[in-house]
Amino acid sequence: MSLRKRLLAMVLAAVTVLAVAFPLSASAQEEAKKFDLLFVHDIHSHLNPFTASENGKNFSVGGLSRIMTLVKEQMKKNPDTLFLDGGDFSMGTVVQSVFETDAAELRVLGVLGVAATTLGNHEFDYGPDGLANCLMSAKNSGDPVPEMIISNIDWEATKAQPESEARSALLAALEAYGTKEYEIFQKGDVTVAVFGIFGKDALDCAPFSELLFEDPVKAAKETVAEIKAKENADIIVCISHSGTWEEASASEDEILAKSVPEIDVIVSGHTHTKLSEPIIHGNTYIVSCGEYGKYLGQISLSQKEDGRWNLTEYRLHAISDDIAQDEETQKMIDEYISMVDVNYLGRYGYTRIQVLAENAVEFASAGDLGSKHTELNLGSIIADSYRYTVESLPEWDGVPVDVAVVPAGLVRESYPIGNITVEDVYNSFSLGIGEDGLAGYPILSVYLTGEELKLIGEIDASLSTLVPYIRLYTSGLQWTYNPNRLILSKSYDARLVTLGGEDKELEDDKLYRVVSDLYSAKLLGSVTDMSFGLIRLEPKDADGNKITDYGQYIVKTENREVKAWEAIARYMESFEDTDGNGVPNVDSRYAKEEGRKIVEDSKKLGDLLKEPSKFFFIIIGAVLFVLILLVIIVMLIVKACKKASKRRIAEKKERLKKKV
Repeated sequence: MSLRKRLLAMVLAAVTVLAVAFPLSASAQEEAKKFDLLFVHDIHSHLNPFTASENGKNFSVGGLSRIMTLVKEQMKKNPDTLFLDGGDFSMGTVVQSVFETDAAELRVLGVLGVAATTLGNHEFDYGPDGLANCLMSAKNSGDPVPEMIISNIDWEATKAQPESEARSALLAALEAYGTKEYEIFQKGDVTVAVFGIFGKDALDCAPFSELLFEDPVKAAKETVAEIKAKENADIIVCISHSGTWEEASASEDEILAKSVPEIDVIVSGHTHTKLSEPIIHGNTYIVSCGEYGKYLGQISLSQKEDGRWNLTEYRLHAISDDIAQDEETQKMIDEYISMVDVNYLGRYGYTRIQVLAENAVEFASAGDLGSKHTELNLGSIIADSYRYTVESLPEWDGVPVDVAVVPAGLVRESYPIGNITVEDVYNSFSLGIGEDGLAGYPILSVYLTGEELKLIGEIDASLSTLVPYIRLYTSGLQWTYNPNRLILSKSYDARLVTLGGEDKELEDDKLYRVVSDLYSAKLLGSVTDMSFGLIRLEPKDADGNKITDYGQYIVKTENREVKAWEAIARYMESFEDTDGNGVPNVDSRYAKEEGRKIVEDSKKLGDLLKEPSKFFFIIIGAVLFVLILLVIIVMLIVKACKKASKRRIAEKKERLKKKV
């Protein structure tokens, strides 16, 4: 054998020995799989960019045509990127007025390349038949639309409910649209299983859905087990409309991650959370990118040897005016926007871009209303608009409005510095539908007693700490709030404040006229359940009779409903033109607090005991009862112990006597 052949044989032998001794790992033989995911949630009909204000400056945020620009850039980098939405794609801007007829939100998401979405609670704001109309409009449009994926609708139990045309229409539309419990997407060499979840709090926020849902965790476990058994999925993604909260025991998507550890990624909608870093439980990543399309979320993962996934990149892309709008997408959005003036706003004599007033006042943000426990000018101006509008209508009956009430949860946007347009006003109070079937909650006129008006302050002071969306802002009613007092006794010194600034004592048995929106009036009527029967408010008619049909007390003009947003618009138009340019100027009095809610953060005994409510005595009585009961129990135990001790001593003496 030649030297050359001998050397070759030796090299081959060495390679063989090394291969046996050190086999290549799977990761070395084959490059790890990679997966890119884009996500949004809680778009709330914000198809267009919108103006936000901070520290007296305006800036433009959001806009789905800007998001499309980033989507196209990402797709060039990785055409196998998956794009998902976490629900609440509707209800929040004037675009929602064509929700049923044109399904603008679903169709634009489809054009963006969103592969799948799930239902959020606000998709039910127009009722089950309204959602049915939206789904059928989207399906029949011929445009690409996202898959509808939700795993915890209890179909059998829902169908077994009493006959309902609206429910039947929705069930039929969900089936016609092609709603699935989960879907498999092939993205390059990665097989992705996606399922959807509708959360418990979301269900509480959708009382008119007429659908029955299974427990989210139970349904998720069953769906994941089915995926594991039937599909060869590399990764499992949940699009969840459940959300995360600071309190761990209430953080639904964290509970889901801990309970169903096989889930790899949870796109977490509903709570409008913006997570700068994913929440990680085990091998599960929870991601959220905030609301209204202000951010586009992106997560990139690399598969580990055990089949689970490592985070390689996580970004929230801020959608600002330095991102160019995709022209084709914006053209489509503009077509939907043009329908708004013709099909909706024209009914009320307005156009979308019409300027109502000029504004130099920095208003609180909508988020402040639920998070700050003080008087805030955004709540004040909306409440004032209700009083003004009712008393300025041609149909006004001459009975003054004593109080107007606005809950934090219905205010969705604030007002910018500069021009305030009809669209700005609509977006600030955009939720709901009236008895007339048209977008927007109408305002309502009812009566409450003086005693009940005092309880409004207590709802704000005590209950809103537990349920922030019922924090209340008023016109015509003033109270003092002390956070250090006992619960259900945190407010006191409630009184009327007239438009002229005069204070008036409330008479417990007297009826006072109260104006609110339809939803809030019903909400006030449901406070009894929230407070376990302790706080009872019953909206009444002018004769003191309890209201059962709220539709009869909707404020109307020219035989149509007056919408809450319309009341705000009318009030904006009523301001004085102080600079003489032909456009009203927002009243400068809103630049400072007016003493509507006086915060007295005091721990002085006198302040803690000032004007104690009946609940104070109930709570103190209950505490004393428990203490007395404990004392009695302790005394009985001590007495029993002494008796037992005496018995043992007597028995011991008796035994000693017997021994003697």
